[in-house]
Amino acid sequence: MTKSAPHVTPVPTQWVGPIEITGDVVNEAVSVPLATYETPLWPSTARGARVSRQSGGIRCTVVDERMTRSIALRARTAADAHAAWVSIEARREELDAVVQTTSRFARLVGLNRQIVGNLLYVRFECATGDASGHNMVTKAADALQGWILQNYPSLDYATISGNFCTDKKTSAVNGLLGRGKYVVAEIDIPRKICTRMLRTTPEKMVQLNTEKNLIGGVVAGSLRSANAHFANMLLGFYLATGQDAANIIEGSQGIVHCEARENGLYFSCTLPNLIVGSVGNGKSNDAVEDHLQQIGCREDRAPGENARRLAVLCAATVLCGELSLMAAQTNPGELMRAHLLMER
Repeated sequence: MTKSAPHVTPVPTQWVGPIEITGDVVNEAVSVPLATYETPLWPSTARGARVSRQSGGIRCTVVDERMTRSIALRARTAADAHAAWVSIEARREELDAVVQTTSRFARLVGLNRQIVGNLLYVRFECATGDASGHNMVTKAADALQGWILQNYPSLDYATISGNFCTDKKTSAVNGLLGRGKYVVAEIDIPRKICTRMLRTTPEKMVQLNTEKNLIGGVVAGSLRSANAHFANMLLGFYLATGQDAANIIEGSQGIVHCEARENGLYFSCTLPNLIVGSVGNGKSNDAVEDHLQQIGCREDRAPGENARRLAVLCAATVLCGELSLMAAQTNPGELMRAHLLMER
């Protein structure tokens, strides 16, 4: 069977911004590309970007970063699994040495375990430089698993990926322990900007967040998630910058928190699972390469800095789109009118 060249399916793309961003990673106004078939996303996110420029910018903080892979091992008994884990955990420096043989950039930064019956699940957490790190950490986990099986004959192979990672599935573990970049984006919006540009009030935004995202999310059974539509901005940003789009599953598990303050509205988006990279698979597309260069994520920087910049730009974009949609939903009929105007 002859291998054919991949067919490229075009996705409409527009630039949004500039978005005013402040913080240690990005401290400038940057326009971003969004690839989507949902055309109202562009003007809606652009409205959030305009608010950012009139409100002193969106502050973005990178709280943590790590990519994970979990292996599963089989012991004879739970006691044997526990004894092996205690010994493995105590040999962390040796484990890190194994990781470093697999990559110039991979470093072991954390270990976690779960024991279920006679099964031992070990979650390896690694720093991965500018790559999102899926393949890098899987390669490291494969080497680590081989090392463990050689040094612990009481354990047998079960699987290289035991779902304790957790990759591209809804879970609690990623929100608790982190997978990818953990970024918080927040903004203080003066009351006059809130009423003039968003056509709402801080009090209405807080009430909507409580009744829709928080209580509505509980009613729906949402898992570590309280937001209106993080996934829309994530998908648009991921496709435009060559990311693995399936990672919006865990990426969209984020929380909106807002407060009505004396001078206006405090609004924040917390995203503990932003899985992005500025190098690696998906970046060879000419359009993607051009986008990454234009947003400053292909510069000659220390390993990891371009990926952190990418994560911050992504988080700020999510806030812009989330802020605008929520403001629209405080007003009866506004959301549907916008869709009818832009999609019909």
